[in-house]
Amino acid sequence: MEQLIERKGFIINGQHQNRFMFKSGEFELPLYMDSIGFNPDQETVDRTKGYPYFHWLQTLDGEGEFELSGRRYTLPPGHGSLLFPGVPHFYTAKGGKKWSTLYITFGGVLAASMLASLGIRHTEWLHWEEDAPITSQLIAMIKQAQHDEDRTGLNASAQLYRFLTMIKIYGQKGGRSSVFQHLEKLDPLLGWLDVNYGDPDISLTDMAEKLAISPRYLNSLFRQAFGITAYAYLIKLRIIKSKEMMSLGDSTRSIKEIAMLSGYRDSSHFIAAFGKTEGITPEQFRKLHGLISS
Repeated sequence: MEQLIERKGFIINGQHQNRFMFKSGEFELPLYMDSIGFNPDQETVDRTKGYPYFHWLQTLDGEGEFELSGRRYTLPPGHGSLLFPGVPHFYTAKGGKKWSTLYITFGGVLAASMLASLGIRHTEWLHWEEDAPITSQLIAMIKQAQHDEDRTGLNASAQLYRFLTMIKIYGQKGGRSSVFQHLEKLDPLLGWLDVNYGDPDISLTDMAEKLAISPRYLNSLFRQAFGITAYAYLIKLRIIKSKEMMSLGDSTRSIKEIAMLSGYRDSSHFIAAFGKTEGITPEQFRKLHGLISS
């Protein structure tokens, strides 16, 4: 597949508008960028049949106003909208004033499923903290598109993937905190677990006390940050640490010893937890990685 980049540069009110369009060949990537750009003076757009691609639009300066499904939304700096294909919408500069925007349009057979895995299943309105890297990352992508000869489209696709994950990490829906903010709250506990995971007596109450919050709220934070409960996170951490120990190539350590170091009182409980998580036994893991002879 060869992917050509069409570069457009023109002047609006003394400022350059940059738009880079990626035209695919016969074969398309499962997640690909259609276009990316900066518009210093966003014009009014009325799409009664929506847009054929996923469309990320964010405010750089000024303020926009949206109409979607009979409702009005505003888009000030630090806010963005992710419009799904085919959704009718209308947007314009609020109060007729100048409105500068950044945008990406994208598609691919995996686009919808990837967004769903990030918790985005329909058109969303997101906002983020001033120090979040969303805007700087998008500007950097536009600058790179200006200078790159990305004939395969692989660079643009990789950058798009990273950008969408950044929206997941730093984006806030409504009044809810972002994943990053949840991680900040959990950070003291996560650091403590990295050191003390081998203690088999750690309970949900112990973990909650480290942050001086209730077990219920602790589980809520973990679900928002990782999609699992606090204790499920601890189990996964113990399995990861056991894999690291087994991957050191030290075959003198028995499964029983690794189990105890990983926070399990007996090897049978460890083997069952390892099999449930990894789909194989610890011994099979060692053989798979050439750590013991078959």
